[in-house]
Amino acid sequence: MAVAIRYTRNNIARGCHPDVVTDDRCYLIKNVPLMRLTYQVRLLTHLAESRAVMLVIRLPAGSRLSRDLRRFVRGHRLVRVERGG
Repeated sequence: MAVAIRYTRNNIARGCHPDVVTDDRCYLIKNVPLMRLTYQVRLLTHLAESRAVMLVIRLPAGSRLSRDLRRFVRGHRLVRVERGG
């Protein structure tokens, strides 16, 4: 998966870190009603694929996924969405 690296206005490459990292998983924890396919999700997916670990996106129980994110998750076997209780 190729990710186009974005830069800030000061020409510094943007980056992000997962909220939790274990031996076999990276967790991105969000508290949003609608989760969209963001640059952060794409960048962490690239990180997970390069390390051969699962990216788990944790969301509240009532949250929804955007159409683009649902398609993205179906196309990447190392990305999973979990909804809390």
